[in-house]
Amino acid sequence: MTAKKSKEKKTPEAAKAAETHKLKTLVIVESPAKARTIEKYLGSRYKVLASNGQVIDLPKSRIAVDVAHNFEPEYITVRGKAEKLKELTEEAKRSSAVILAADPDREGEAIAYQIGKYLKDRAKDTPISRVTFNEITKQAVQDAMANPRDIDMNLVEAQKARRIIDRLVGYTLSPLLWKKVKSGLSAGRVQSVALKLICDREKEVESFIPEEYWTIEAHLKAHQHIVRAELALLNGEKPSIKSEVEANNILALFLGKPALVSDIQSIDRTVKPKPPFTTSKLQQAASNRLGFTSTKTMKIAQQLYEGVDMGHQRTGLITYMRTDSTRISEAALHEIYEWLSKYFPNQTPAAPIRYSVSNAAQDAHEAIRPTRVDITPDEAGRYLKGDQLKLYTLIWEQFVASQMKPAIIRTLTADILIGDGIFRTSASSFLEEGFYKVIRLAASKEERASHHLPFEKGETLQVERIESEQHFTQGPSRYTDASIVRTLEELGIGRPSTYAPTIETLIERYYVHRDKRQLVPTQLGRIIDDLLSQNFPEVINTSFTAEMETMLDKVEEQKIDWVSELKKFYFPLVDKVENALNVLEDMHGALDEKTDEKCPICGRPLVKKLGRFGYFISCSGFPECTFTKSVPLATCPKCGGDIVPRVSNKGRRKKFYGCSNYPECNFKTLYKPSNSLCPKCGWFLVEKYDKKTGHRKLCINPDCDHLHSSQQSGENNGES
Repeated sequence: MTAKKSKEKKTPEAAKAAETHKLKTLVIVESPAKARTIEKYLGSRYKVLASNGQVIDLPKSRIAVDVAHNFEPEYITVRGKAEKLKELTEEAKRSSAVILAADPDREGEAIAYQIGKYLKDRAKDTPISRVTFNEITKQAVQDAMANPRDIDMNLVEAQKARRIIDRLVGYTLSPLLWKKVKSGLSAGRVQSVALKLICDREKEVESFIPEEYWTIEAHLKAHQHIVRAELALLNGEKPSIKSEVEANNILALFLGKPALVSDIQSIDRTVKPKPPFTTSKLQQAASNRLGFTSTKTMKIAQQLYEGVDMGHQRTGLITYMRTDSTRISEAALHEIYEWLSKYFPNQTPAAPIRYSVSNAAQDAHEAIRPTRVDITPDEAGRYLKGDQLKLYTLIWEQFVASQMKPAIIRTLTADILIGDGIFRTSASSFLEEGFYKVIRLAASKEERASHHLPFEKGETLQVERIESEQHFTQGPSRYTDASIVRTLEELGIGRPSTYAPTIETLIERYYVHRDKRQLVPTQLGRIIDDLLSQNFPEVINTSFTAEMETMLDKVEEQKIDWVSELKKFYFPLVDKVENALNVLEDMHGALDEKTDEKCPICGRPLVKKLGRFGYFISCSGFPECTFTKSVPLATCPKCGGDIVPRVSNKGRRKKFYGCSNYPECNFKTLYKPSNSLCPKCGWFLVEKYDKKTGHRKLCINPDCDHLHSSQQSGENNGES
């Protein structure tokens, strides 16, 4: 007789437990790249999905803030994100738990809160928690997963307050611009202040009148070396040379006179390394060193943070890139100290360097640094290409240098006596190279150079020649991405996450355009700035905007009720806007300027209109007649025609400015005509910018000696 095995029946509780054991933990992040990196670290018990940014937000079509009930916002599913929310919901119902792992800042906390709230109402039995990590490395991710927390509602409230304030300002002022200026315009709390800064600087640039001055330089031979020395003193006083005649008179004083090295002084100075990058400092360095826009810098930094394929696995190469702190974690300090002691023992200080944190900094995150110091730029270069490697190198060098000894630089300054003049030259060299040992990309040529004087005190040098050179005083420089970010940071306007979007918004709205890395306001931008400055000075006041940032920080710290503060600001603003709607003149027609020209197609009058890219000439019969042409920028000095923007049809289609009567007249220039005429010859002045001399205006006439450009601009080879 065969014995039968009895089957054990599972209780309902045991079956449920077994089923639960099979379920995975759902981790939700913002981006697919971040999801791919994290999933590698967590293993098969986890499923990582990306929300692809915000899925729940304020609608774009209306203000969606209930001002009568404590400014309560109305959140909706972002258009096109319903399927994504459905996917997250279904997966949450199948999961044993949900972990929200959005970025570790206010915006990330708000995204996590909105998703968590949505899932809690639909996947009621699934526990939901929150984790953050400052770097996407295996250890950091696993440590975060082991220590989940609840949503930080202080952060959520701070983000909510910022979002509502920006929404109210934008949706209150923008309709005024639509009704009084042009449809489709916008105003914003931070962007309007940034626009004002750029417009005010442009007024300074335009009003600046350059003054002529001259310098005198001696070329001296010393032991087969040619040394250049500039006239520093004449008869014991600093010379002020205003004209070529004065310069020639002074040159005559040195004819046939010997050159004697009368004195050499030595000064040693200590140069300390800079702290590791904050967001704004990274944007400034990337702009100055690499020519990156702020948006490009942040896009590449996001890629490095979220993870890069390093051959064997994906790994995050830098810590979180939105930070205003220079703090470094103790673990990272220990790691860099051990690494430097091994590879740069002579440049390693006695103890790790800890940088003080600014009082204005939120200090929520560390400074931007590499996640592993042993992934050097040379090692990273095997996996990173082009701009990614450049930015990683900049971050790596700054971080490593920040933990090294200072450099000691010796500067020798020589006074060379020629007649009654003292000519001065100097040379600098490293006594201790210090942190410059690792600086390659981040240091300028001048910082890396090391020079010596090829002579001693008391030597007589051979005078090769002494010559004069004409210069013009330089006006204020237009803002670049780097300088506007620095200014906004110094004024306390905006936060690390807002700098790049603010600049990009100004460009997208056509209020500002980039010209050789300079930020130049358009005609439209200047009109908007004038209107806002004259009617709402308190809204675009830098102090007010900075106070708003401080208020938002206090919301996060639970020190202030943002609703009561917002009431003090918002309702008076609404009254001012309503008054402006009644008082301000309608500028729609005022922006169009009549001309004396007739349309070559239909014969109706031509008008000067303001478009998205500035002014243009259009037929008054639009839309029946669609004739348009560019606005003349100047009068052609050769034939009296119009100078207009043109584009070469050869090669890279380079922009230039040429006569509208081409090919009969082939006058052209690469430099944009200004609205100024030369006081000597009447030809127009052009705007020129270069790194050496900055921004200046030059006469286009090659035969005129007033502010004369060394480059012939009216060549006889026009381009079509």
